[in-house]
Amino acid sequence: MPYDACLLPMEETVSAPYRKALIALGEQEERIIVLGADLANSTEIDGFRERFPRRFFNVGTAEQNMINIAAGLAFEGEIPIVHTFGVFATRRPYEQICVQVAMHRANVKIIGVVPGLTSRLGPTHQAIDDLALMRLLPSLTVIDPADAVEMEQALFAAAAHQGPVYMRALRREVPVLFDASRYRFRIGSAVLLKEGEDVALLSCGLMLREALSAHALLEKSGISASVLHVPTVKPLDSDAVLSCARTAKAVVTVENHLTTGGLGSAVAEILGSRFPVPLVRVGVPDMFAEPGSPDYLFQKYGLTAPHIEKAALNAIRMKESHGL
Repeated sequence: MPYDACLLPMEETVSAPYRKALIALGEQEERIIVLGADLANSTEIDGFRERFPRRFFNVGTAEQNMINIAAGLAFEGEIPIVHTFGVFATRRPYEQICVQVAMHRANVKIIGVVPGLTSRLGPTHQAIDDLALMRLLPSLTVIDPADAVEMEQALFAAAAHQGPVYMRALRREVPVLFDASRYRFRIGSAVLLKEGEDVALLSCGLMLREALSAHALLEKSGISASVLHVPTVKPLDSDAVLSCARTAKAVVTVENHLTTGGLGSAVAEILGSRFPVPLVRVGVPDMFAEPGSPDYLFQKYGLTAPHIEKAALNAIRMKESHGL
C-alpha cells in the first residue's frame, strides 16, 4: 500500500532540527557522548555542549583522532556520536573508520553535515562521495534522511542500533515533508510514497523533494510513476526495489551524490543480478563540482525535477525499445 498519507499536504521548513533532536537524545540516553572537530556551531552541536558539558568533547581539527577516541569510548560501553562536515567525516579519517570502527563493529555513530551539493565551497567541502565510501565498508549502516522529521527519527534509530552508522544531516532551515504523527523511519526499510506503473523513481535524502515534484510533472503528462523513498542506502531494501522494478520495468535513481557508488550503484547491483531493466541514474556526473549555491549547482549538474522528468522519459523509451 502506498504510504503517501504520511506526507504533509504542503512542504514546511523548520530551523535547526538536528540541534533539538540531539539534545532530546542526550536527555533520553546517558551513554551518549558527543564529539566535534572544531565546528560546533556549524554542525549544530553547540546546544548539546551547553546542556551536557561533561559529555561533550571538541577534539579540534583532528578527525582521525576523533574517530579513534570514539572507538575507545564505544569499547567502554558509551555511545559516541562524532560530527563534522560530511567530506571531513569520511575522506580524511577513512582508514581509522575502516580499521578502528568497521573491523570491530564498534558502536560509533558518524554524522556528516552539509551533504553533497548543499555546500557552496567547492570540491574540498562537497561530500559527493561520502555514501560510496561508507557503503564500501562492511558492517556500516548508511542513512541519508530526507527531511527534519526523518532526520530526528533516524538519529534515535541510529543510537539504538548496535553497530557503526554513518548518517548525513541537514542544518539551518530544513524542509519538513513528513507528518511526524504518521511517519516512522526504520533502518533498512524503504517507503513507497506513490504507486505507478510506467516508471519508478527511487530517491534518497534531500532529493525526495525533487522526486515528488518530478512525479507531479509526469502526472500532468499522463505518466504513472511510483516514488520509492530509500533513506537507508545500506542495507538496501532490495525487496522494495525489486517490487517497484517488476511493476514499472523502468527505474530512475535520484541522489545528491555521484552517480557512482551511492544509491544508483546499489540499485544497479540488485537489478543487474536479479531483474535487469532499463535504469537511468540522476546525480553528479563523474567530476568534482564547482563552488556555488545549491540551487545553481542542482541546476548545473542536472538534479532538479525537470531533469528527473527527462530521465524518466528516457527510461520509458528504453523500456519500450526493449519491448518490456
